[in-house]
Amino acid sequence: MTHDTKLTTAAPLPKPAALEALAALLPLDAQAPLDVKLERSRHILDTLLASTGLTPRQMAVAYTGGKDSGVVLHLWRVALSAAGKGPLRAISVDTGLKFPQVTAFRDKHCDDLGVELTLARPQADIATYPVGQDKLACCGDLKITPLGEALRGTKTAVLLVGIRRDEHPSRAGRPYAELRAQTAMTPEYWQVNPILDWTEMDIWAFITGQGLPYCELYHQGYRSLSCMPCTKPCEGCVLGDANERQGRDQGKEQQMDALKSLGYF
Repeated sequence: MTHDTKLTTAAPLPKPAALEALAALLPLDAQAPLDVKLERSRHILDTLLASTGLTPRQMAVAYTGGKDSGVVLHLWRVALSAAGKGPLRAISVDTGLKFPQVTAFRDKHCDDLGVELTLARPQADIATYPVGQDKLACCGDLKITPLGEALRGTKTAVLLVGIRRDEHPSRAGRPYAELRAQTAMTPEYWQVNPILDWTEMDIWAFITGQGLPYCELYHQGYRSLSCMPCTKPCEGCVLGDANERQGRDQGKEQQMDALKSLGYF
């Protein structure tokens, strides 16, 4: 089921001790075996279900249609199934500039899994919007503001996000659980990062080992997927090297800390 959201008042946000404990967990070594990292990810997700007092209705996966959020969606689905709980919810920020291959894959995959998918769309007219001219304003209008509206509209208290420490310097020191402060664009919410310890190679090893589906663009030289104007194939890159996000717009990449302060992942 897919639906859009409208701006409403956010529900009061609980601050469970279990989430604070996850925030205090020390990171695993980046070279730890994948099964050790997987066990940590499962512990994080099981804690959300068993110890926070929150319901799955109050939680959602930030699903982009990409490889990392796809792994998080799979792990969350398994955790919910094992606990006999649901629904399986996801929020997808759809700027109107995503690759058609990504949106087609996202929609089919969510339909196949029975995901309750919320599309967070901007109010701006993409046909006339000055896309990419001001990186902060563009991401704010097309990504962060719609995300905030979706979080409020669905009363989502916990958002499960597929960021990894190794993919960008701004994410190297992030905790497993972050109480994100309210900004002009987003409400206060908990961001939970269950695959922080994973590397790009871990992601692909898990996807291939589990036989999980993924977007066809990864066979066309793309290693990291965003909006079409700001994403290109990673030329000369080797899977697992430090250039995973080389295909992203580098002007935006240099402002990740500023974007995070506005409410970006």
